[in-house]
This record gives sequence, structure tokens and C-alpha cells, in this order.
Amino acid sequence: MEGFKVVNVRTLIDGLGEDAAKNILSAFSCPLNLDVQDFLRLKAIDFMKQGWAQTHLVFASYKKEPVLVGYFSLANKFITVSAKAVKGETRKKLAKHATYDDYLKSYQLAIPLIAQLGKNFIMGYNKLITGDELMGIACNKIKAIQYDLGGRFAYLECEDKPKLIEFYKRHGFREFDRRPIDSDETGIHGDCLVQMIRMFKGNEYT
Repeated sequence: MEGFKVVNVRTLIDGLGEDAAKNILSAFSCPLNLDVQDFLRLKAIDFMKQGWAQTHLVFASYKKEPVLVGYFSLANKFITVSAKAVKGETRKKLAKHATYDDYLKSYQLAIPLIAQLGKNFIMGYNKLITGDELMGIACNKIKAIQYDLGGRFAYLECEDKPKLIEFYKRHGFREFDRRPIDSDETGIHGDCLVQMIRMFKGNEYT
């Protein structure tokens, strides 16, 4: 999207060094979701080094200087989607891109996961980007990756909150299942996460 610059954490470290990169990440504040905040501050670099997830920082211009306004992290995820949970065109596309397990009556596929997504509330920088713009940037990154590698779907999990679910629905995601929270997942309200999938259409890649 125009007006924003997206920088991979790995690129930031290569250009500035790890200590300088850590200083930038440590200034990120997201009081609405401490898990999103703590991931960028404490885990993003390690996840990048281990190859578990790649974090992308979004910068905007403020008083002629680039400031961090948000970020998102992407990872590879292997998921199972019950055949009963999807219909129509989505089911037809899954049949082409996924492996069908006849015993489980489900589709299995590797899929890009939007693992983290959040705005930076420090100094009011959150006002420089909307949630819709940040989500659009994340989806555009996935589409760019899939333009080269193939694929038609994106995946995410969110807390069972109506406003969150509605937000993701606006961006084409649809709920297909829910999963219990793992014992090592902290800071999450409720006892399950809503699983959502989005199908990108062919004309979205042009």
C-alpha cells in the first residue's frame, strides 16, 4: 500500500545490526494485546533465527521520519479442515490444493499463517495506520509469496470475540472450526481459538 514501507526483521538486522534492531522492537507498545506486544519485543528475532516465523515491520512517515506503526508475522502451518466446514468454491479450491483424507473426511494442507498482527500505540503512532490497512498489507504479502510459489489460501486464529471475528470477516476470512487453547498459550481470553481461512481468487494476483 502507498505511504507505508514494509521491512523484514531479518533485513533490519542485516542493515542496522541486532542491537539496534532490538531497540526498535523494544519500543513497540500494544496494550490491547500483550501477547502481540511481547512477541515482537521478546520472540520475533529468535523465531526468525529458528525459521519458525518471519516478522514484517510496517513503517510510516511522521514529521519526515520513519516510525514503526505496526507489524505482522507469517509462518507455515499444516492444518486440517473438515469437509463439512467448507462449501462451494472454497471446497472446490481446497480439493485442488489440499490432500483429502477419506478416513477423517477432511482436507489437509500447508498454508500461510498470519501468526501475529498489531499496531504500535506508543506516541500515538497507531493513528497513522488503520487495522484494515495493516491487514491489507499482510494479505498482499501473502499474495506476493503465492504469486511465485503457488497457493490460494491464508489462515489465522483469533480469540472468540465478535469484534475480532467481524474484522477478519471483512477481509474475506471465514470461520471453519475452533480448537482448544494449548497449555503453553497464555494471555488468551476464553478456552478456545477461532480458526479462520481465506481463499484468494485468481484476479487478486494480477
